[in-house]
Formats: sequence, C-alpha cells, structure tokens
Amino acid sequence: MAENIARVFADAIATDPARPLLTWYDDATGERTELSGATLANWVAKTANLLVDELALSPGDAAAVLLPPHWQTAAVLLGCWSAGVTVADTPGAVDVLFAAADRVAEAAAWSAGDRYALALAPFAAPLREVPAGFADYVVEVRTQGDHFTPYAQGGPGDAALLAPAADRATELCIAPGDRLLVDAARHPDPVDWLLAPLVRGASVVLCGNLDATRLDGRVASEKVTRILA
Repeated sequence: MAENIARVFADAIATDPARPLLTWYDDATGERTELSGATLANWVAKTANLLVDELALSPGDAAAVLLPPHWQTAAVLLGCWSAGVTVADTPGAVDVLFAAADRVAEAAAWSAGDRYALALAPFAAPLREVPAGFADYVVEVRTQGDHFTPYAQGGPGDAALLAPAADRATELCIAPGDRLLVDAARHPDPVDWLLAPLVRGASVVLCGNLDATRLDGRVASEKVTRILA
C-alpha cells in the first residue's frame, strides 16, 4: 500500500493531467468550478511553496485546517501533505492555520504562528475584508511558485491517512476511473471525498448545498458512475 499522499496524487493525474479531477458545485450560489489534475496540482504546488518558502515549515510541522469540503480545501490539504506538514485534528499549538471566513472565531482555540482566511468564493475571489490577525490565502498563494517537489518519504502522518482511505474506497466500491458524485454535507471527512477517490484514481464531483432536484441531470451531464450521498 502506498504511504505517500503526494505520490498517490501524482499517480492519480499522471495518465491524463488534463481530465477533470475535481468538479465543485455549490447549489446555493450556482457556482461550478472544474479543475483538471494539472490545475489542481498547480494550486497544490503553490500552497506547498507558501508553507516551505514563505513560512519555512518542514516535515513534522503542524497545520490546522478549519475548512469544509471545497476545491480550495483540497488544495490546502494536498499542499500541506506535499510539504510533509501534518494536519492536526484537535485544537492546540500549530505552525499555521487555515480557516474559512465564517469559522475564524474557532481559531481562538488554536495557537498558530501564521493564519490564513479563505473566502471560498466563486472564481477564487479574495476576501472583501480580511479578518484581523489573518492573511488572505488566495492573495498570498497566487504569488508562489508553480512547481514543488514533494519530499520523497512523504509526511509523518501519510500512512495513517492512506490506510483508512484505502479501506473506505473498498467499502464504497470505488473503482479505478470512476466519476464519483459526493454530497459534501453528508461526507465532510476528506478521507471520503478526497483521499479514497485518489487512491483509486477516481475523479470527484463534489456538491455543496446539494439540491436533490438537480441530481439526475448532474449525474448525466457529469457522466457520474457512482453516487456518495
């Protein structure tokens, strides 16, 4: 079993980097954002460079990620794992914190050296007002380099994430090449909506505020082969 998340991600996009890998819908706003493997990899590289070049983080350092399922969350998580940064799951001291704009109050429970807020707005728009003590992730990450070489050994927490991801992929009957539609509200764990599909080389249609009346049309238009709702 692979024990390196960056390697799993690279393998998932290697055969066809131009194919849609993650498509995000928000039925509350009407947003649709489609990312190819190559496009997501660019965001991941920029995030990893932000962590390593800008913040001087190294493998074993820790991040807090207070973000819902979203395509930008995928970039943040994969960027952290590519840089060998562990994503903490309980409040405490971390080296960097990422929070959705509507969750910055939760950040008070964490001690973090650097803090980034995300608007999670359509077209990756920046925040209209940056919360005190935070930088705007979208603004800061865009200035970073487009290429990053992940650490060959992976991060210290990779194996502990990939094992349950492989188990979940089996439980959910995800097959290589599947196009998986995921209800974000019902499956907020990134093991379900991000890592399990990646370990099988599947692509994802991630739906926030899913409108059930649109489901049949979306399954057809997105060529969905499996539904996780």
